[in-house]
Amino acid sequence: MKKEKEELFLSEYERRELLQSRIYRVLPVAAILLLLLLWVAVSRGEASKFPSPTAVWERYLKLLDRPIKNLGLFGHIWASLQRVFIALGAAWVIGISFGILIGWNKKANALLGPIFTAFRAVPPLAWVPLVTMWFGIGEFPKVLIVFVGALMPVVVNTQAGIANVQKEYMDIGTIFHANGRQMLLEIAIPSAFDAIFAGIRNSTSAGWMVVLAAEMLGGKSGVGFLIVRGMDSGDYPLCLLSMICIGVVGYLLAIVIQFLERIICPWTAKKSN
Repeated sequence: MKKEKEELFLSEYERRELLQSRIYRVLPVAAILLLLLLWVAVSRGEASKFPSPTAVWERYLKLLDRPIKNLGLFGHIWASLQRVFIALGAAWVIGISFGILIGWNKKANALLGPIFTAFRAVPPLAWVPLVTMWFGIGEFPKVLIVFVGALMPVVVNTQAGIANVQKEYMDIGTIFHANGRQMLLEIAIPSAFDAIFAGIRNSTSAGWMVVLAAEMLGGKSGVGFLIVRGMDSGDYPLCLLSMICIGVVGYLLAIVIQFLERIICPWTAKKSN
């Protein structure tokens, strides 16, 4: 009753905003329900080989009782995440440092920029044959391939953020007689946080996709390995279950990165509002 009375005194604009906020809350749930209905409809079609939700759920329960390679579903997910976390940690440290270098130092950009641009044009999976030839098919090659895929977005966004710092900020530093080190650490880098985090978001999604592809090319654990296992054995519910896990984990990773961004760069949340 109290909420209804308060709504009576709202302006037309406030009522419209309230209605829109409620619609935005309902739309994601509606989208998921529509997707489930479409899934059920497709799986019930004549001569359909598409696994039904029930078949996928039963395959999940079977995987709990009979692990593959002594790992359950969450064990394979964790195996993939471990590779991603190691590669992302290295990619962020090296990528942000290198991006700052070529974004801030014109000589370094002239020397190293063209080389990086050439390497950036090569897809991460194109490195698989060489990496396999050099290092075999163990854990390190998979992490290295993920590192290559996650490195590029961080470098590109960091370089762009550092190189495009607003001139007004630099002029303020000049007025207060800031030296080069202060200009970089206290003005340029904080101003580029938005661009750096955009690179971190992109590198996280890229790393997650690349590790799955690397596991599909060779591996004994991970979600990508489960897809290959299901494909080779005709176990399509296992393939679809793995694909669902890929989407869910990717979504959760995006939420974690967004949460960290709001803590370190709270002004981004204000901009979005």
